[in-house]
Amino acid sequence: MLDVNALTQDLAGNAAKLARRKGGEVDLAAINELNERRRALQKERDDLVHEQRELGPRIGAAKAKGEDASELFERSGQLKSQVKDLEVAAREVKEELDQKLLLVPNLPHPEAPEGGEDEGEIRDTWGEPKSFDFEPKDHVAICDETGLVDLGEGATRLAGKSFVVYRGQGARLTRALINFFLDLHTSEHGYTEVSVPFVVNRTTMTGTGQLPKFEDDLYRIDKDDLFLIPTAEVPVTNLHQDEILPGEELPISYCAYTPCFRREAGAAGKLTRGLKRLHQFDKVELVRFVRPEESDAEHQRLLGHARKPLELLGLHYRVKELAAGDIGFSAARCYDLEVHAPGSDEWLEVSSCSTFTDFQARRANIRFKDKKGPDGKKPKTAFVHTLNASGLALPRVFVALLETYQRADGKVDVPEVLRPYLGGLETLG
Repeated sequence: MLDVNALTQDLAGNAAKLARRKGGEVDLAAINELNERRRALQKERDDLVHEQRELGPRIGAAKAKGEDASELFERSGQLKSQVKDLEVAAREVKEELDQKLLLVPNLPHPEAPEGGEDEGEIRDTWGEPKSFDFEPKDHVAICDETGLVDLGEGATRLAGKSFVVYRGQGARLTRALINFFLDLHTSEHGYTEVSVPFVVNRTTMTGTGQLPKFEDDLYRIDKDDLFLIPTAEVPVTNLHQDEILPGEELPISYCAYTPCFRREAGAAGKLTRGLKRLHQFDKVELVRFVRPEESDAEHQRLLGHARKPLELLGLHYRVKELAAGDIGFSAARCYDLEVHAPGSDEWLEVSSCSTFTDFQARRANIRFKDKKGPDGKKPKTAFVHTLNASGLALPRVFVALLETYQRADGKVDVPEVLRPYLGGLETLG
């Protein structure tokens, strides 16, 4: 959520910033009108409360002198009723204002590229395309031949299309990747591992920006009004919902493994074969809470953490910064890590590394406060900045591994870094 006062102080400028992004056409004039009504009601209420407070001593003085205080008592009763009515009216306007603000996306970072989905800019590339002395296969063919993943009727019978079953060495490989990612981020990058619920309530979904705008994309448990999480970002970010964090403890960093559930409503035209787009998939998520002045530097640090496992796995990848018109609703700036799948010759997104500035923190009410302020002044409470990245999402990493390390005899080599997690296994299939 954006700061309504900052948003309305420069209506034209902020409207232009929001227009850089898809879905950024927002009626700021309506928001400004509601905010002005809220302020007017609040001022009127405060003025009456001030008058109320002044009546007390006057009534006491009149009583002490034996004077008639009936008119003062009558006025006090009128003020009490008027204040109550104004508080109800102000609360209703505030609720309407908040509902509108919840639908306003974050302001894009000034350095985010201009344009839409096709205008993202490649910032870096690591590794070289894999070359083969035989005709490489795509992961669907490899899975069919090795039996590592059931992409067909076996999974469809259980839950329908876009669900899969990992079998044998395929299941072991997913477990190995999860443990490898978690060990790397906790031991080398300083993250604290957390295990969180896979279902969350409506308040938690609202805190990170999934609700109210994207309810159609979520799996909802109607009876309990709970939601299956689309990413661990949701519960992990909300671990500090309604808290004031000690400033000296920032940055705070968490990593978590969870399955992720996405209905992908409206995305039917983008569905692709095999493991590339699923309704349920595994992911290790990285979440950081940082000081506002360190936000940009922390974003680059987080990007480095997300890149590291790809390099250790020896996978060719590139870093693409998304254009302002392609950035997610809550993010201000985002880098995608895209790994190369040589069998299909495709670039597949395996991580989105985003900074949200104070957008999520305002929605979830996550603040910080230092023990001492600058120059010995009383420290102020401020909203943290939140960041997250996939570290990494498994299915497309799985795809890239199969296609990169496939052999002519149909087997798949295991990258050396993963072998300890597979009991020393050197090949799959």
